[in-house]
Amino acid sequence: MILPELKTDFWVSALLRRAQGGGAFAGITRKGDPDAGAVLVKVATLDGRARLYAPARDGDGERIWLDLSAGSLGDEEPKVDSYARKRADGDPDVWVIEIEDKNGRHFLQERIDAASI
Repeated sequence: MILPELKTDFWVSALLRRAQGGGAFAGITRKGDPDAGAVLVKVATLDGRARLYAPARDGDGERIWLDLSAGSLGDEEPKVDSYARKRADGDPDVWVIEIEDKNGRHFLQERIDAASI
């Protein structure tokens, strides 16, 4: 079942609260369109590594997250930052959220799939 989409700023606030409630640092590094902007979620493990997640839809129309770091992007934090910056520069509506968590927790509630970019 496809649920109606939440406004992006409301969804981001909930993600930040989940992460902070779980003991991680979370913040907005780039604010996009408050109503319908896409969100990139960067998870930094504080050891020079990071993962980047982007929203997508599966074949049934359900929201999922693609782990962009599972493909050729890799998990080196400078490469993840560069990719996120390029995406944000190309789309003024994009949000970039950064979660810092030594355990690499993303706090996303939907399914995560690997992606190749």
